[in-house]
Amino acid sequence: MNTKDVLYTLRTRSGLSQDALAEKVFVTRQAVSRWENGETVPNTETLKLLSKEFQVSINTLLGSPHLLTCQCCGMPMEDEILGRNRDGSLNEDYCQWCYADGTYTYSDMDDLIGVCIPNLVQQGFTEEQARDYLKQTLPSLDYWKRQAQLGDNGQFEAFKRQLIDEINGLHIQGMPKLEKLNALVGSYVNLEYPLPGGMKAKFLDDRATYLGNQLESELPSDRCFGVLANMEFLLICTYGAEGADPELVLYKKR
Repeated sequence: MNTKDVLYTLRTRSGLSQDALAEKVFVTRQAVSRWENGETVPNTETLKLLSKEFQVSINTLLGSPHLLTCQCCGMPMEDEILGRNRDGSLNEDYCQWCYADGTYTYSDMDDLIGVCIPNLVQQGFTEEQARDYLKQTLPSLDYWKRQAQLGDNGQFEAFKRQLIDEINGLHIQGMPKLEKLNALVGSYVNLEYPLPGGMKAKFLDDRATYLGNQLESELPSDRCFGVLANMEFLLICTYGAEGADPELVLYKKR
């Protein structure tokens, strides 16, 4: 689709009149009409407002002329997995796993390679092929070229280490020592836990990015421990294969 069709589809899908959309992005109804007739295209600042309003990339608003690729891990990206800036707007350069709320989540290329290898193995690579591919590809991406400029002087790594120390300090029976926390997107780890009285509850935001890991139980069991955390809470759970039968062990506000 081109821009005029994209804007019409997004507006009508959202149940907005031309007047209502115009008010939200600070233009006239006539301007919206001209966009949808293909007479004009929104300027850059208005495209940013439309992107935030409809939660789609500017690339999508312009008819998807480019293939978006994460400039940290190299993964092709759709709007649903784009990272977010500190103000909640979408960032078209990074995925949710590599960039969350204005923060870059990886500062060590080897750590990222270790996280990415299993995903490539699922796509048919051998582990050696995946490692070689990533070692060749990642240094060519913008983030790793400019890491010294874009980095935060180790602040995020220090925060992760603080979380790791807090989690290990809980001394959960059967859970081995936590060594690393990786970026995890809420929709992939937002399990539904049974509560007393037969109710069930989820604790995460599907669109948010958290820090977490999976750990094999030290007790004789086929269940794993799941660890999730952010600035506000620590969550420990157990579950079976592929997240089956989750049980909440601990949810603690920080």
